[in-house]
Amino acid sequence: MQLNKVSEEIIHFILLRIQFQSLGVFFFQSRFGFDRAMAFIVAMGIIIVGIAAIFIRVVYVVHRTGKPLKPRGKASRPFSTLIVLGSGGHTAEMLNVLQVLQKDRFSPRVYIAAATDNMSLQKARLLESSLAKEAGEKVVKASQFLQIYRSREVGQSYLTSVWTTLVAIAHALWIMIRIRPEVILCNGPGTCIPLCIIAFLFKVVGIRWSFVFYVESIARVQRLSLSGFILYKLHIADQFFVQWPQLQRKYPRAHYVGCLM
Repeated sequence: MQLNKVSEEIIHFILLRIQFQSLGVFFFQSRFGFDRAMAFIVAMGIIIVGIAAIFIRVVYVVHRTGKPLKPRGKASRPFSTLIVLGSGGHTAEMLNVLQVLQKDRFSPRVYIAAATDNMSLQKARLLESSLAKEAGEKVVKASQFLQIYRSREVGQSYLTSVWTTLVAIAHALWIMIRIRPEVILCNGPGTCIPLCIIAFLFKVVGIRWSFVFYVESIARVQRLSLSGFILYKLHIADQFFVQWPQLQRKYPRAHYVGCLM
């Protein structure tokens, strides 16, 4: 009888031990699941706050886009300027704009053109050389001449242009990090798009606030070029100029300046 009683107590103790172990495993699993849920909630909260902060910053940048360039005092340094050139008529129009530019206010000047466009940079060098004769060697030393990869060459297949586009974007990012201009002047060549988009992203993240001035080509009478359409619709250009009054009526945020040629 005593042996049976002892054996029953042992079995009862074992059963209780098993029940406690089961409860411990359940509690551990519940606790582990709760921690994972809390970590997920915290991570989602951080993501939502980050997205909201980026959205608010983008709205702020878009709201400030279009505000006039603030003048500086006489003793203040001038604005570093990036000038985007394009083959053909784009460069001719840009050089006409530069003829009336306040050279002492927009300096140093960095000229940039596509890697396959040597003629535009030659014209820019001639312009700076003529300025050097009037203002001295400081003008030449204050200018730089760079080339940037094209996203896509004329006749290039779309398949291979994927790689060249990535290379062009990486090159544009490197150039923008290197020079970080305060003013960007462009008038239509496709090479200005990655540069202007990167400048907009720099505004969002607070690296540099670059004012983008875009002058639409005189050849655009009824509608904007693709470059102009992108910069206008995305509110990337701070000041948008057109050379025909019908374009200004169609795009009210643009400024009509008349023919520049």
